[in-house]
Amino acid sequence: MMSAKQNRLIIPALALSIIALLVSLYAVVAVQSLAASINELQSSLNELKNTVSSLQQQLAKLPTQLPTPPAPKVKLVVIGPWSGDEAKYFQAVIDAYVKTHPNVDIEYRTMRAEDVAAVMPVQFAAGVAPGDVIFGWAWFIAKMGKEGHLVDLTGVVNEKEYVPGIVDTVKADGKIWGAPFTMWLKPGFWYRKSFFQKYGLAEPKSYSEFVQLLEKIKGIQGVKNPLATGDGVGWPISDIVEHFIIAYGGPQMQLNLISGKTRFNDPSVRKVFTDYIVPLLQKGYFSEPTEWTTVIPKWWAGEYGLYFMGTWITGMVQDPSDLDFFPLPESKGVVGGADYAFIPKYSRNVDAAIDFIKFLATEGQGVHASVPSGKIPTWTKVPVSQLWGPMQSVYSKITQRGMAILPDLDDSVGGDWQKLFWDQLKLLWVNPGALDSVLKTLEASQPKP
Repeated sequence: MMSAKQNRLIIPALALSIIALLVSLYAVVAVQSLAASINELQSSLNELKNTVSSLQQQLAKLPTQLPTPPAPKVKLVVIGPWSGDEAKYFQAVIDAYVKTHPNVDIEYRTMRAEDVAAVMPVQFAAGVAPGDVIFGWAWFIAKMGKEGHLVDLTGVVNEKEYVPGIVDTVKADGKIWGAPFTMWLKPGFWYRKSFFQKYGLAEPKSYSEFVQLLEKIKGIQGVKNPLATGDGVGWPISDIVEHFIIAYGGPQMQLNLISGKTRFNDPSVRKVFTDYIVPLLQKGYFSEPTEWTTVIPKWWAGEYGLYFMGTWITGMVQDPSDLDFFPLPESKGVVGGADYAFIPKYSRNVDAAIDFIKFLATEGQGVHASVPSGKIPTWTKVPVSQLWGPMQSVYSKITQRGMAILPDLDDSVGGDWQKLFWDQLKLLWVNPGALDSVLKTLEASQPKP
């Protein structure tokens, strides 16, 4: 038998064994639990790795650069002389620009060049401008630029890319203040081909044949006058007079009258009037002056046989394919001129205005010449094939005759004299006997060379 002492030793040993057994069991359980946790953790890590890999693949498909926020909307006010169909043709240019510049909103307003010259100097003096890009006469642009009211476009317009001399009229103090747009020509007397065919008429080859043609047209039933006289502020009459000056005084007389070297009371100038213009007026070949746009449908309907007008008329008739023209047979030149755009330095959007005026002076000319505007580009990089069909034939007829393109007399002189010129010619048209008084008045106010 065990002694009491032995019993006391056995009990603690047994307890220790039980504790050791329990610890071992716990360790086994703990290890198993840890293994399970590790497996779960490994599984989670694998899932996370797969998620990261998927995200990386999706990110790789995204653009490397964040999209550029849309440019803020800019509004430009453009002021030009065109209304009606002419405004529609200019709108084609605006639409072409806005198509590639959706952040620019352009509002077009109509204002005649004579109103621009009359109104804007007062506004400029007050430091304000009614528009951002404005069309005006060349002499006015040069004057306003010289006085410090316009943005210098010397770095914008490369004059080597334009019809020679076309930029000269908007230069002052060695800087370019205006951008040339498309060019119009005033090539001669327009007629309907069908009208000539119906009555057996032909283009004259001499001045005497021209007078004979007028006499034949005068005898046609329903014709009021052989020649329609367009009017408005007076410039359509001045175009007729300039054409006679160029034909029978010569291209140099036109240039000398512009510079002031030749005076209006010079015998050579008076001879153009007495030998050609006044006799036609006295014989009633010309109609009474009538607002030039309202004459067009009457002339087209056969009330008049011929109508002296610029090339823009090609876009103002029902059927331009039935339209043709002839200059006075002896003429060696025609008047041509561009529309010019400028930017007042008071514009709130000068940078946007400069970008638009660059377009007007280059690619925009191609757009304008391709629609029935009756214009040709002054920017020489526009191919002739881009011109509207009827204007291609006009351009060919002028170039084939080797006719010089000359500046417009009254547009070049400008100022108050221009309006005086118009008024005096309107007086002459209704009273041919006032010729000497008219010439004396014009010479007295004619700028000196």
